[in-house]
Amino acid sequence: MALVVLLRGVNVGGHKTFRPTVLARHLKHFGAVNIGAAGTYVIRKPTKRGPLRAELRRRLPFDTEIVMCDGKELLGIMADNPFVDQPKRPDIVHFVSVLSRRPRSEPALPISYPPDGMWLVRILARKDRFVFGQYRRHMKTIGYLGQIDRLYDVPLTTRNWNTITAIAKVVGNV
Repeated sequence: MALVVLLRGVNVGGHKTFRPTVLARHLKHFGAVNIGAAGTYVIRKPTKRGPLRAELRRRLPFDTEIVMCDGKELLGIMADNPFVDQPKRPDIVHFVSVLSRRPRSEPALPISYPPDGMWLVRILARKDRFVFGQYRRHMKTIGYLGQIDRLYDVPLTTRNWNTITAIAKVVGNV
């Protein structure tokens, strides 16, 4: 089964910039497929995480959190479709945050940020290392997304549900 690599906080707002397609070419011996510009890769060849992580660290021009999960885990959350009952609106984005490891604590859900007034980020559910939520397209949203790390006390990285869907299509074809 494929391995999914998610780099945290890259190519966002001009920080930690690199060319994902170039990195994918350097990782071709792993069977790497680049998904978008946010540092998301599907590794199609059977690979041990340690050597892959070491090569990523060597090839990236900066330090970043590297989150990995099995492709079958992503296929599992796609099958569950946590957003099936959530309305689709152009101003609301469904997202998945992938925790770098299982958290020690489990907050009561749902949670909204800010806690009073109109929410900008809502955490709806968690399954294993995956946190599901929604955010509004707003300038202050990025700050509230950063609070999910503190909520679970675990580094994580966040992707739009559309990106998760694209990953699942590649993983499903491996």
